[in-house]
Amino acid sequence: MALTVSLMVNGKAVSRDVEERTLLVELLREHLGLTGTHVGCDTSQCGACVVQLDDRSVKSCTLLAAQAEGAEVTTIEGLAKDGELHPMQAAFREHHGLQCGFCTPGMVMSALDLANRNGNPSEREVREWLEGNFCRCTGYHNIVKAIQAGAQAMGR
Repeated sequence: MALTVSLMVNGKAVSRDVEERTLLVELLREHLGLTGTHVGCDTSQCGACVVQLDDRSVKSCTLLAAQAEGAEVTTIEGLAKDGELHPMQAAFREHHGLQCGFCTPGMVMSALDLANRNGNPSEREVREWLEGNFCRCTGYHNIVKAIQAGAQAMGR
């Protein structure tokens, strides 16, 4: 059975007819063409699907699209403004916080939530925050540095 889901995505009102079982990540990728949100594990363990839902990081593979009804969703595509990277995105680039890039959107979106809660996180706090985000390419050292720098830049 289909239902209509209406929400704000990256500042734009959207409304789509979806099956009741449609996940938020499927709505974003398949119905809206926002493929920066990745599906990495299908078990909600990797964090590649993290988006902001009403300014809180959530794993979009764990939510039904219907659960986001009326919410504000921000994906990685919604961060850059007028061709300028968001400070967290710029910090990931500057501090080499990515390699293959598959986990990067989820890392950045998770990092935004941490930075909004704590503008100066310690290395330990960043590492604990990222427990639900996996990167198979790096040793996390540069990711941690990037998040710390991004949090400081966001606070300015």
